[in-house]
Amino acid sequence: IAQVVAARVNGELRELTYPLTEDSTVEFLDLGTDDGQRIYTRSLSFLLIRATQDVLPGAAVSIEHSLGNGLYIEIHGDSPLTEEDVAVLEMRMKELVEADLPFRKKRLPLHQAQQLFQKQGQTDKVRLLKYRAKDYLNVYELDGLVDYFFGYMVPSTGFLRLFTLHFNLPGLILLFPKKYSPTVLPKYQDQPKLAAVFREAERWGEILEVADVGSLNDLIVSGHGPELVRISEALHEKKIAQIADQITANREARLVLIAGPSSSGKTTFTQRLYIQLRVNGLRPVTISLDDYFVDREATPRDEAGQYDFEALEALDLKLFNHQLVQLIQGDEVEVPVFDFKRGARTWVGRRIKVEPGQPLLIEGIHGLNERLTPSIPKDKKFKIYVSALTQLNVDRHNRIPTTDTRLLRRIVRDSKYRSAQAEDTIMRWPSVRWGEERNIFPFQEEADAMFNSALVYELAILKKYAEPLLAQVPGDSPAYSQAKILRKFLAYFQPLEEEDEIPRNSILREFIGHAPGSIIP
Repeated sequence: IAQVVAARVNGELRELTYPLTEDSTVEFLDLGTDDGQRIYTRSLSFLLIRATQDVLPGAAVSIEHSLGNGLYIEIHGDSPLTEEDVAVLEMRMKELVEADLPFRKKRLPLHQAQQLFQKQGQTDKVRLLKYRAKDYLNVYELDGLVDYFFGYMVPSTGFLRLFTLHFNLPGLILLFPKKYSPTVLPKYQDQPKLAAVFREAERWGEILEVADVGSLNDLIVSGHGPELVRISEALHEKKIAQIADQITANREARLVLIAGPSSSGKTTFTQRLYIQLRVNGLRPVTISLDDYFVDREATPRDEAGQYDFEALEALDLKLFNHQLVQLIQGDEVEVPVFDFKRGARTWVGRRIKVEPGQPLLIEGIHGLNERLTPSIPKDKKFKIYVSALTQLNVDRHNRIPTTDTRLLRRIVRDSKYRSAQAEDTIMRWPSVRWGEERNIFPFQEEADAMFNSALVYELAILKKYAEPLLAQVPGDSPAYSQAKILRKFLAYFQPLEEEDEIPRNSILREFIGHAPGSIIP
C-alpha cells in the first residue's frame, strides 16, 4: 500500500495535521499522486538537509534537479563529497526516520524570517524574500533547524521510510518511489548526456549571473532585463548552430529526428535548425510524422478505452519506413496528408524527392525510439532531444520542476491558439505526462545531441499571461489545487515588461504569440 502523505479537504490540498472542525469531504493522497510526490520529495529534502548539518556541519545543500530516476543534490563543504560521506548521511537520515520527529510549521513575521536566514547564511532566501508581497512567512522546524519550503510537509520523519542515496560525483542522487510505482524504490539509472545538459545550463546561469529567482528579480528591477533577454537568446542561437555543425560534419546521417515532451518548443527549434543548416550549405527537407497517423478507427486505445494518439502504433510505421527508404535511395514519393477533421489520411499530390546530401528533418515524440525507423541503419540517423530543462531554482532548497515550466507554457499556448481554459489543460496534463513517461523519457540517452529550450527569463514573461488564466479555475474544480500552486509560485517573479525585446524567432514566441510565419517551405 502506497504511503498516504496529504489530503484534499473539500477540494483544497491540506496537510494531514489539518484539523477538521466541520463535516467535510476528504480525499487522501498517496505517492501515486502528483501532490503526494511533491510533498514526499520536499519532506525528504528537508530530512537530508537536517542530516547534513549533523554529519557535515557547515556544509551547504543545493537541491538541483531530477536525474537518474531521482533527485540530484550537491553538498558543498570544506572538502569534496565522498562515497563514505553519502553512506554516513543515509545512515543518519534513517536514524531520524526511526526517531519519528515532527515537522513543525511556524508563521514568522517577514522581517524576522529575513533576519533568521541572514544569520544562517542563506542569502538566496534573503534575496527571494525582498520581493514577497505578504508580511509573513510560513516556515518549518525539524529537530531545531528552521527552513522555508515552497509547499506542505508530511507530519513527521516516520512517514519517510522509503528512500536511498546514490553517490554521483560531485553530488548524490536521492531515490524515492515514483508516481507510477509508489510502493517500490526505483533503480538508479545513469544518464550522462542529460547530466551534461544540466551542467551546461548551470554554466549558462553563471554567464547570465542568475543563480535563483531572487537574482533574476534583482536584474529585472535594476533594468538589466533587456540585456538578459539578448544574452539568453544568443546562447540558444549559438547552441542551435553548434548542433547544425554536428549534423553537417556527419556526412552519413540522412535523417535528423527531433523529439521532446509537450511544450518543449520542438516546432520553433526545428525551424531554427533548418535555417542554420541552410547557412551551412545544406538544403533540408521536412516530413511531418502527423501525416502518417492511421485512420481514426484503426487508432489504438488506452486503458480507459480512449484513442491513444501518442502510442507508436497510432502511426503507419510500414508506410512511413517504406517511403523513407525510397527517399534515401533517391526516388520521388507522394507523401500523405492527414485530415484531422475527418480523422483520415488523404492524398493531395504532394510529392517530394531528396537529393544526395539533403537531410530529412522529422519532428515527433517517437523520434528517439528505434522502433520508429527500424528500416534505416543507425549510422544514417542523427537524433536530437529537446526539452525545457529549467536553469534556475527558487532558492537552494526549492527547485523548479521542468514539468511546471512546460505546463505554464502549454496553459498560455492552449488559451491563445486553441481557446482552451487553464482548467482543461491542467486536467489533461496527467495523461500527457503518462504518455511522455512511456514514449519519450526512456529514450533520452539515445540522443546524439540535446537542446535545452528553457529561457532563464521566461517565467517573468509567462507570469502576466498565466496568472489571469489560472485565476479563472473554479474553487470546486479538481484542477484548482494545481492552479493555486502555480499562482503562488508565479507570485515570486517580478514581471519583465520589455516583451518587445524578445526576438520573433524565440522559442518563447511559440507560446505567447507574435511568432514568425513558418520559415520552412
